[in-house]
Amino acid sequence: MLCSLSSSLVHASENTLDNQTLSIERIFQSPALQGSKKNKLKVSPDGKRVTFLQGKKDDYERLDIWEYDISSGKTQLLFDSNNLQSAPAELSDEEKARRERMRLSGTGIVSYQWAKDGKSLLFPLDGDVFHYSLGAKKAKQLLDTQAFETDIKLSPQGNFISYVREQNLFIQNMDSGRETQLTFDGKDNIKNAMAEFVAQEEMKRMTGYWWSPDEKRIAFIQVDESPVEQITRSEIYADSIKMITQRYPSAGTNNVTVKLAIIELASNKVAWVDLGKEQDIYLPRVKWMADSQHLTYQLQTRDQQSLSLNSYNVQNQTQTTLLTETSDTWVNLHKDLRFLKDKKHFIWASERSGYKHLYLYKNNGELVKQLTTGDWVVDKIAAIDEKKQLIYFTGALDTPIERHLYSVSLTNATVKKITKRSGTHAISFSHDGSVYVDSFSTTNTPQQVSLHKANGQEITWLNENKISPSHPLYPFQQQWVKPEISSFKTTDGTELYYRLYKPKKLADKHPVIVFTYGGPHAQLVKDSWQGNRGLLMQYWVNKGYVVFTVDNRGSNYRGHQFEAPIYKKMGQIEVQDQVEGVKFLRNLPYVDANRIGIHGHSYGGYMALMGMFKAGEYFQAGVAGAPVTDWALYDTHYTERYMGNPKTDSAAYVASSVFPYAKDLKGKLLIYHGMADDNVLFSHSTKLYKHLQDLAIPFESMDYPGKKHSIRGKNTGIHMYKTITNFFDNHFDMEEK
Repeated sequence: MLCSLSSSLVHASENTLDNQTLSIERIFQSPALQGSKKNKLKVSPDGKRVTFLQGKKDDYERLDIWEYDISSGKTQLLFDSNNLQSAPAELSDEEKARRERMRLSGTGIVSYQWAKDGKSLLFPLDGDVFHYSLGAKKAKQLLDTQAFETDIKLSPQGNFISYVREQNLFIQNMDSGRETQLTFDGKDNIKNAMAEFVAQEEMKRMTGYWWSPDEKRIAFIQVDESPVEQITRSEIYADSIKMITQRYPSAGTNNVTVKLAIIELASNKVAWVDLGKEQDIYLPRVKWMADSQHLTYQLQTRDQQSLSLNSYNVQNQTQTTLLTETSDTWVNLHKDLRFLKDKKHFIWASERSGYKHLYLYKNNGELVKQLTTGDWVVDKIAAIDEKKQLIYFTGALDTPIERHLYSVSLTNATVKKITKRSGTHAISFSHDGSVYVDSFSTTNTPQQVSLHKANGQEITWLNENKISPSHPLYPFQQQWVKPEISSFKTTDGTELYYRLYKPKKLADKHPVIVFTYGGPHAQLVKDSWQGNRGLLMQYWVNKGYVVFTVDNRGSNYRGHQFEAPIYKKMGQIEVQDQVEGVKFLRNLPYVDANRIGIHGHSYGGYMALMGMFKAGEYFQAGVAGAPVTDWALYDTHYTERYMGNPKTDSAAYVASSVFPYAKDLKGKLLIYHGMADDNVLFSHSTKLYKHLQDLAIPFESMDYPGKKHSIRGKNTGIHMYKTITNFFDNHFDMEEK
């Protein structure tokens, strides 16, 4: 993400490839090696244009809004983020944490919303918000306060904006500019319309309030954090140490208390929804039906083995449970509840068959039919065209290593594949379902963006991003390695998918870096562009490393039965499958069985530690980034989903922590961590540092002042990649090339 290059490195000859050597510095430079990347692709509600965020040529992390005009075929800058303000404001701690959990990065305009009529845009920026009418010279600043407003939304009809300020909910009339405060008791431990920590981090629910479609009501949650244990953690910066007192619900401890309310805007009357006698529950999803008269909410039990979808009638305050999902392990959450415009039916996704599939229900909870079936998974719903009676969705029907667009008929459940090119397709449909934007990539093809009719017919390129002589990646193509993506079977007959990079010039024996994540709800082995991590793998293979990744049991897109073996046994089957991967590698004639390293970040850091501690005969060196070391230190919703409650499953927690196995470390180990990490707390690593020191076992460490879990930053990224690479070079006797 940093540094400049002379033009001779960027532009190659028209006739021959200018064979440049990829460096870690170049990975982080502008222009980005992946070329022009378009983020947050959306078709405007009126279907006239496609908009996206794109970085500046001289700073690809500074984002502007661009548009492709469908009628004229022109791509042009729609709004320059530099026109908003000269210097970015300091983000609030709440916003920093929210962006970290939303995985939002960059500066300038990092998110935006379309008005329903397609004539204006709303974009939050640094705690304020701007409204831009198409064709206007300037954007109008709607909020300009000393406070930092968060979760800013445009109402469904475009008549209001809504936002949270100082733990209370506000709205502002777009015409008059009049602001109305809707809640007043938000302070200290009471937070109105705000998503609690585990909702943001683990349930992927980033909001705490929901407009009714007719704009007459807003549903919101009220969170009481007082039951949650207070912890004091340090955030260590280069020149200071902040002591942060935080309500952190570690496994087995109390969660927040959550209430659900509906406020009627005309009268300011608040109605509280009865969530039942059991207070120790989760509220992961809230959604209005199309009629604006029924609010649905999902309740999840503390053990996450039961999930119910409930409907609340705002007129008579009656409630109905529409459906309930149960499991003897856990029920995965999803965002594929869609209420149809006919106001009679909804679509629901379920893993009750062992694989995620789509089901059609009546609004009273009566099942009509299962729409998709088979030993494959639906990814997510992309659009619904009720006139054509079609649901468009992405999924893995053909192979789990690719993602394609399909349609399924609401009438006869016929599934048709729409996308053709092998690889990964991310889809964004127009409001009416007539056209879609396809963001496509493969392992060696950076993002290509095209516009299509709903039947798949290509209309035009939005960003062909072809690796031509002017493309930043072009000078490196002679050295580029295409990895092998395939599968092997373990000794117990389980099929595992792997990705294998091997040097173009094979010598006698090569060292290996096994890159892993290994945890649930993630998939590394897929045919898609891997970003800077993928570029680092190219750098490693150019140095002479074999680079290998295998998706073990417990990972995603292979069905729930493929995930479930980790239940109350984290760090067991995953390590066994990684060892199976090493056994596969040992059969390759060019692999040095005595120089195999393992590296991962977050859950991958945990896997690197467990690999080094439990399978030292297979891994001779390891790098663990921001690792979980003791699951009892991690949060309730994530940990208890897979490990149960430590109050009743304490033995499972001991067996799944790294500490019982640390004494068996044989190889070389490097641990790195962000010193302001509020997700996997820095204490995970410091606790292990102390334990290894008490055992008198040498290890290496590299900690990053002020950095959170993702350890972002251009120069920081260069330093981190070099540190990891140098560690493996030193211990595997690799000479610098």
